Amino acid sequence: MGKRVAVVLAGCGVYDGSEIHESSAVLVHLSREGAEAEVYAPDVDQMHVVDHMKGQPTQEKRNVLVESARIARGNIKDLAKLDVKGLDALIIPGGFGVAKNLSTWATQGKNCIISKEVEDVLKAFHAAKKPIGLCCISPVLAAKIFPGCELTVGHDTECEKWPYAKTAETMKELGCKHVNKHVTEVHVDVKNKLVTTSAFMCNAPIHEIYDGIGKMVGEVVRLA
Repeated sequence: MGKRVAVVLAGCGVYDGSEIHESSAVLVHLSREGAEAEVYAPDVDQMHVVDHMKGQPTQEKRNVLVESARIARGNIKDLAKLDVKGLDALIIPGGFGVAKNLSTWATQGKNCIISKEVEDVLKAFHAAKKPIGLCCISPVLAAKIFPGCELTVGHDTECEKWPYAKTAETMKELGCKHVNKHVTEVHVDVKNKLVTTSAFMCNAPIHEIYDGIGKMVGEVVRLA
């Protein structure tokens, strides 16, 4: 029987929700691995709504669960109802929604607060020794909750290819070990069962991001 993997989303769209390509890649690769995805999101308002053409906030209000349902094709559950006992692993794709709706990283950086529901879910999988896959910006959640863990968000030296490399330095300040990896590579923290990859933290062709997420999903399923 295939593994049952919880996929936690943070809305729909890179600037105010889950990154759509990353979320889709996770679901496709889980299917290829013969795993069953169960999609969840918190039933809360987004921090704000961003016009994705202009890159500017609007006055609109949207709900994280309702927006995430777009990616899940309606087959989604309230994160408050997640029960770790019936699941084998957890994956959280990236996108600014992770830093805005699942935490306050976007405005407070290393001093951020993680949503209680999200923190409880991460701690429950970790305590049960079940693997957790994180990509793009979502490894910051583990950096905040599991001091001393090993993670990657790509490279720690900022350049055109790695525009968000300062995130790695901030994670180090939280007491984590950051491991430099190419976009098609993953890092596995064996002790904490954390699998991370950089995804769109890297200015790379989309197929390389897709391949890196595939490796992350494969490792998560293997560890489950």
